[in-house]
Order: sequence, then structure tokens, then C-alpha cells
Amino acid sequence: MNFKKILGLFSVILITILIIYGYMMYRDIFSDNTKFSENEVYVYIPTEANYEEIKKIVSPYIQDMDRFDKVAQKKSYPDRANKSGKFLLKKGMNSNEIINSLRLNTPVKLAFNNQERLENFAGRIGSQIESDSLSLLNAFTEEKFLKENGFTKANVLSMFVPNSYEFFWNISAIKFRDKMAKEYRKFWNQERLEKAKQLNLTPIQVSILASIVHKETVKKDERPIVAGVYLNRLQKRMKLEADPTVIYAVKLQSNDFNQVIKRVLNKDLATNSPYNTYMYEGLPPGPIAMPDITALDAVLNPQKHNYIYFCASVVRFGYHEFAVTPAQHEANRQQYISWISKQGIKR
Repeated sequence: MNFKKILGLFSVILITILIIYGYMMYRDIFSDNTKFSENEVYVYIPTEANYEEIKKIVSPYIQDMDRFDKVAQKKSYPDRANKSGKFLLKKGMNSNEIINSLRLNTPVKLAFNNQERLENFAGRIGSQIESDSLSLLNAFTEEKFLKENGFTKANVLSMFVPNSYEFFWNISAIKFRDKMAKEYRKFWNQERLEKAKQLNLTPIQVSILASIVHKETVKKDERPIVAGVYLNRLQKRMKLEADPTVIYAVKLQSNDFNQVIKRVLNKDLATNSPYNTYMYEGLPPGPIAMPDITALDAVLNPQKHNYIYFCASVVRFGYHEFAVTPAQHEANRQQYISWISKQGIKR
């Protein structure tokens, strides 16, 4: 066989090998490598997870792990320092697209409100990000943090302003706390601070009063009126005598926040707790719930009136009847007692 024939044969073999190699490379990199039926799935990779652990996490969604591993190695994914987070995989992705997606941490949208206690809030957030409720609770109540930011364990719940926020799933408890503290300072802009000052209240006191207003009425258009009643009482140095604070005191004393109390009884008024505003003057030591922004702004922008009393309405359900004198209030109260007794509500 002459040299030209040998060279030609070698060229054919080389080209064949290159074609096969190219096809295999194309298949490994650009062909579909997913095996889930949904259009999209999310995978969660914990902090400090190594490459072998990551492969176990993603393997239920990958058709061929060898192909995935080859592309990961070629793109130096195993050498990447921070690989934790929440990542989106789409049906039909190839290995190259999967690796690229595992480099893009997807934000988690968090929305929260109506949390009665810091423990409830920590549990809610802990179910949505990597940090668990205990680490979050420890971060929220860290003595140094509380002192530096003017909070106590009783009132730090007021730092968390209900809204929609975006965080990365793998955010640490400390960073989450500090981010929320920053959002708190942003909320308390100069305009709101000035309004609080005019009411002779601190931002924390506004939050505490707003939590009572929030619990008293779900009607947003009524909240400025209710806020005005409580501010009138504070100005006259009257006890707030707010039923929601008594309910909170009963739940706190019994350590049962799952119980439903629809009616405050005389025995409840005797609950010895700084949260019982029938027994103690002024504001309780902390918020009795997480007030939303409408309740906060209702306190900062109260309706000016002479009302001192209010009672649930039996005509406009969900609203209240307001009164200036004890006699007017007693008439409204008797109507409500009669109605609630007919409903058979004893507790």
C-alpha cells in the first residue's frame, strides 16, 4: 500500500473519529438531559454542600448523570466556591443549560403579616428560607443587636414591617435580620418620624398601638377612627381598655396561642399581665401582633374627633359604634351584649 493510500485511510479514520467525538460532545452538551414531567422544578442546595452532595440532590431530575458530570467538569462547576441557593430547572434543558441555571440563584419572594408573636414569625420565615426558626429567633433576640438598635425582646417584633420582600433562599439568619432592620429604617422616613413626634410617640410605641388597632378592626377605612379613640384616651391618661390586649394576655399566660377567643369575659379582665390594658395604664410592653402598614399609617394619621368609646356594631357588621359619653357607650354595649347572647357565643 503506497503512502497516499495510507494517508487517505488515516484521514478517513480521523474524520470518522472526530465526527463520533463531535456527536458525543454535542449529545453530552446540547441534548435534552431532564427527566421530570413538570414544566419547571426548583432544587435547593444547602450551604456548604459539596459537589457529590449536589449530584445527589439534582439526580432525581437528571436523565444521564454521566453527561451532566462531564459538562460540569468542563465548565469547572465543581470548583465554584458558593453553590448554595434555590435554582430553577426547566423541562428539556440540556446539560449546559442545567449547569448555567445552577449558577443563577433564584430569589424567594416573602410576604408576611398577622403574626402574633416573634416565634410565629420566625417559624413562618424558617419554612421559606434555609435558616431554621431557632437560628432566626436567636438572631432576632441577640442582646448586642437589641441594644444597638433600641429594641427589647418584648418589642422587637415591631421591627418587621409587613410587605413583600425578595431574599435569596440561602441567606443567613443574621443577614436576614440585618436586611429587615434596614427596611425598618427605610420605612421610618423623616415624614413618618415627624408625625410620630407630633403624637409624642416613638416609632416602637406607634407599632404597639397600631397592633391594637390592627386587632380591633379589619376595616381599613375605620382604623384611623379607632386610632383616634386610643390617642384620645392616652391624652386623657385613661386606661386603653382594649379587648385584644386582654385576649393576648390570656393566651400568653396559658401559653396557648392556638385558642380562639371571641368574647372577653369578666374573669379575663382580672388576668394580671402588663399586656392587660384594663389593669395597667399606657401601652403594653410590646406589640400584640404584627400590624400592617394601614394600621401603622392609621395611628400616624388618626381621625380627629371626640370619641372615647366604641363597641362592635350589630347593624354594620365588622364595624363599630362610637360614643363620646359613657351613657352613649353603655347603650351601644347593651345592644351588642344582647345580640351576642342570642348567637350563643359564650367564649
